[in-house]
Amino acid sequence: MKVMGIDLSGPRNIADTFVTVFEETQDGLHLVEAIEAAEDQRILAAVAGLGKRGLITIGVDAPLSYNPGGGDRKSDQELRQRVSLQGGGIGVMTPTMSRMVYLTLRGIVLARELEMLKPDTDLQIVEVHPGACLLLRGAAAGDVKGFKRHAQARLNLMNWLGAQGLGGLPRRKNVPDHFVAACAAALAAWQWSLGHAVWQYPAEAPHQPYAFVC
Repeated sequence: MKVMGIDLSGPRNIADTFVTVFEETQDGLHLVEAIEAAEDQRILAAVAGLGKRGLITIGVDAPLSYNPGGGDRKSDQELRQRVSLQGGGIGVMTPTMSRMVYLTLRGIVLARELEMLKPDTDLQIVEVHPGACLLLRGAAAGDVKGFKRHAQARLNLMNWLGAQGLGGLPRRKNVPDHFVAACAAALAAWQWSLGHAVWQYPAEAPHQPYAFVC
């Protein structure tokens, strides 16, 4: 199995989109590619390039649906409550908030484009929240809350992700925060595919066609 973690950004901020591609091994996952500033066509090409053999599990850090009428989805409410039980500090944003709506639009379009690769490519898509994945799986809360600002927190999380079975990761302080998030997205998707999600909200077609997991 191949696993892809996508830390998506809005369509006007492509530079912040980071993709990590892993291959499952006997010991866990091994990083085989990292793609920075990934446009949709680059993401689609990466998925198609993984070949036609074996399942590809794709974790997307972006809302892949929205609540009709606006506001939170039930999944957003439940995850926010779960995160608060762990001490909070991780934002769970409403998909139709002023700036979030652009990310939501890109996420929905990207998911549709990925679905069009079927049946030639065997893939499954799941919505993920990297920060909540890190927090709920036991990473140090201070590192999770501070990794966007502090290099040491990013290094600590790289070491923590390695201990969770993600191999081949760089162990240096200057890794981008979007790279850390993309790795956490891959971890959430991988563990969900194995039936080991620590939190999940099931797909509810047609309005929420993908599960939301950590």
